[in-house]
Amino acid sequence: MKLKSAIMAVRELSIGERVGYGGRWRASRESRIATVACGYGDGYPRHAPDGTPVAVFDSASQSFVRAPLVGRVSMDMLAIDITDIPSCGLGSPVELWGDYIKADELASLAGTIAYELFCSITTRVPRLLSGE
Repeated sequence: MKLKSAIMAVRELSIGERVGYGGRWRASRESRIATVACGYGDGYPRHAPDGTPVAVFDSASQSFVRAPLVGRVSMDMLAIDITDIPSCGLGSPVELWGDYIKADELASLAGTIAYELFCSITTRVPRLLSGE
């Protein structure tokens, strides 16, 4: 099973600016932050901590690379730091778990198990069945 989305916005942050509910994450450098269209209302774990990896497509290398989650997961979105991935941006594909981020890895970081992640996917997430 894979959970995929895309970057829906990108914002440049100055040192000291904060991200997420309560401003949990604070930029320690000039940063490029991407908003991803997925949150706990879709089934992504609300308790995922800062630094949890999210795979984003890097058009320069033509591969998925890891970017850290920053700030609290919101109902409809989450934020990742793409400062070190300059060739990704608005519309870039994102994998929250699947081939590049294993569900077990994400579950462990969020204090749960992969089966709970799978069962938490809500009906508003489109399902695509594959023969693979």
